[in-house]
Amino acid sequence: MTGELRPRKHSLTLKGHRTSVSLEDPFWEAFIEIAAHRGLSVSALAAEIDTARGLDCGLASAIRVHVLSHYRAQAARP
Repeated sequence: MTGELRPRKHSLTLKGHRTSVSLEDPFWEAFIEIAAHRGLSVSALAAEIDTARGLDCGLASAIRVHVLSHYRAQAARP
């Protein structure tokens, strides 16, 4: 495992406004990989996740769950 295991602030643009999310480096790196794999910017993928999340879930948590779901789906493929 690489990077810092404590959450760090990472900047992105969401709905035209600069914001930040606190994520551990491995989650941030995986998030960047997923965005690149889908041909999206990090901000575009964050916007998708933001739109889909409920009000009871913070953006950083929603990103972590998205990353986990992505890699679980990959692991389930034959």
